[in-house]
Amino acid sequence: MIKKERRANNAWNKLKRNKTAIIGLVIICAMVLMVIFAKFLAPYDPNALDLGNAFMKPGGEGHIFGTDEFGRDLFSRIVYGSRISILVAAGATVVGGVIGLLLGLVSGYMGGIVDSVIMRVMDGMMAFPFVLLSILLMTILGSGVFNVILAIGISNVPRFARIVRGQVLVVKNEEYCNAVRVIGASHTRLLLGHIFPNSLSPIIVQATLNIAGSIISEATLSFLGLGISPPTASWGNILRGGKDYLSTAPHIAMISGFFILITVLGFNLFGDGIRDVLDPKMKK
Repeated sequence: MIKKERRANNAWNKLKRNKTAIIGLVIICAMVLMVIFAKFLAPYDPNALDLGNAFMKPGGEGHIFGTDEFGRDLFSRIVYGSRISILVAAGATVVGGVIGLLLGLVSGYMGGIVDSVIMRVMDGMMAFPFVLLSILLMTILGSGVFNVILAIGISNVPRFARIVRGQVLVVKNEEYCNAVRVIGASHTRLLLGHIFPNSLSPIIVQATLNIAGSIISEATLSFLGLGISPPTASWGNILRGGKDYLSTAPHIAMISGFFILITVLGFNLFGDGIRDVLDPKMKK
């Protein structure tokens, strides 16, 4: 009976009972497969120009999603664009997560003047709207995939730092941490061996949701001409290319916008499910 209850309440079984989380997971898996097998899925070179077939409607002459303003196959560009958009989102989350994690751990554990200085810097960064801060950083760093990852990642740092700090402030005063101090464990062992592992749950949830936000940020920067530079395909610059032809060829912007929407929805649904699984208050 106890084993059955444990099995029913383990993370995977609780996640399986959450239908919306499973839908999100399916969407994420589909997008990851598209990223991995882009070379095999794309029927054409995503950058091959064919001006004679520009603005072809979806389904015309073997072009599943039609063609863009330069006659490039839109399906191939969407498939290859998934690599850039999801790579940037994942990379920015790693950058923001690692830096924010370190700052949050130090700030929450040390307290005092160290905590005040770090948190005031984070408050200053959060005073800027997320997109505005990304635009500012892109203006300084210049275009390119690495710079886009860095700009969005740095913009994500305050959110991770504040979440980690809040969790550390709670965990470091728990009884097991006090017991570790009594036996003479070093600060490093206490921080990395006990406080950090017990602060992971909200970090995992934030990372999952942050990927969705970073996809939108990449699309925003590319749409404004500050992100991924053409002819490299990304969902954001495909959307940018299609905005001038909404009356004559709306499929260009609509298809890229749909993939941004469905991917962001997938990560948000899965992130909400992960939060429910890892939150002890949601245990059934």
